[in-house]
Amino acid sequence: MAGSDLSVRPAALDDLPFVSQDGYLPGGVARRKVEDGDVFVAWRGDERVGYLRLEWLWSAVPYIALVRVPALHRRHGVGRALLAAAEAEAARRGQPALYSSSQADEPEPQAWHRHVGFEECGLIAGLNEGGVGEVFFRKAVAGAAR
Repeated sequence: MAGSDLSVRPAALDDLPFVSQDGYLPGGVARRKVEDGDVFVAWRGDERVGYLRLEWLWSAVPYIALVRVPALHRRHGVGRALLAAAEAEAARRGQPALYSSSQADEPEPQAWHRHVGFEECGLIAGLNEGGVGEVFFRKAVAGAAR
């Protein structure tokens, strides 16, 4: 499944059903995020195999709100390719770092963050349902205009 046929591009309006499948954003908000270039879609051949959505904290700080890769396509470079697109966008906007997070009770997403170069930078206790905390991560962005 690995190979050079993997590509990532900013989402287009015809990607809305795919990039809205997580159900976290109302339709109008998802559409705006796509129109603003804050959603990236990974493709393998002619199949969508994952997406990443950026948020901008304080309208300036890039934060990965969601990376979604179906189980069948995990461990084949899709998440890493999506991350590279987000890093490039952060660098293009002159940001020195990219942020992300994972629930404190999710060891696999935390391991992925560390594996791809994020470092833990904070914790907010009790942020999620059931009192579960959120672990925050930071990754320096190469090539950012400072």
